[in-house]
Amino acid sequence: MKNILVPISSNENAVNTLQYAINFAEKTNAKIYLVHIFSSTKISGAFVKIDDILKRDSKKILDDLLAKVDRKNISVLRKSLKGHNAVDSIGDFCTLFKIDLIITSTKNDESDNTVFLGEVTGGMLKDLSFPVMIIPSSTKFKPIDKILMAIKSGKIQSEKTLISLFKIKDIFNSKIDLLQVKTPVLKEKDMPLNTELENNISNLISTNNATVFQGVLEFLHEEDPDIICVIKRKRGFFKKLWQNDIVKKVDFESNIPLLVLKGMS
Repeated sequence: MKNILVPISSNENAVNTLQYAINFAEKTNAKIYLVHIFSSTKISGAFVKIDDILKRDSKKILDDLLAKVDRKNISVLRKSLKGHNAVDSIGDFCTLFKIDLIITSTKNDESDNTVFLGEVTGGMLKDLSFPVMIIPSSTKFKPIDKILMAIKSGKIQSEKTLISLFKIKDIFNSKIDLLQVKTPVLKEKDMPLNTELENNISNLISTNNATVFQGVLEFLHEEDPDIICVIKRKRGFFKKLWQNDIVKKVDFESNIPLLVLKGMS
């Protein structure tokens, strides 16, 4: 895990997210790309040449943020990017710089306190094909000793899906507890676990629930994990998270980091 992207805005969550990413990078020997995206605005019916001003303000946001964290001798490369669509710009950056993991706030915008996932973070989950670790605003870094991974189907279309999970497991010597939620729509043929996944878990927990979401809620307190891991599929865990860019707290809220891997089905 060499390259970590931390996309930030000027909101209050940015300091905590960057500090978490720095502490994480210290354990993984990774380099951090700290990115702020700005776009030109339309003033008085005409486009005014203000890119230089916006870029200067963007760099100041990055400088001010870095002044508030303990960098721990981690390489943090600052990038101010112009882009009309933040999610597309983040995706292009990830491809260009071979990003292994995105670490982001639950909210990368100025959405109100009723929102758990803001528009930019929700858009990254819905539209990008890179693993994302979401850091709640109150969460402080601690070693990742236990990972609770929640699945329904044991099938994994691509072994690449699990790379980030296994790297974290190896770096932190983590234990993976796998929660397989047997829902009414789960077919018998989809229950057997992917061999590579089965070989890397410490415990297998099976439960019967209407949804994977309900299964996680049932075992979350009992398991007390350091992170929750899920695979984004077209039909899967927390379906509401993938349908919309914004997720309200009434639909889902967590104080535990959420690692989202990208599946194919």
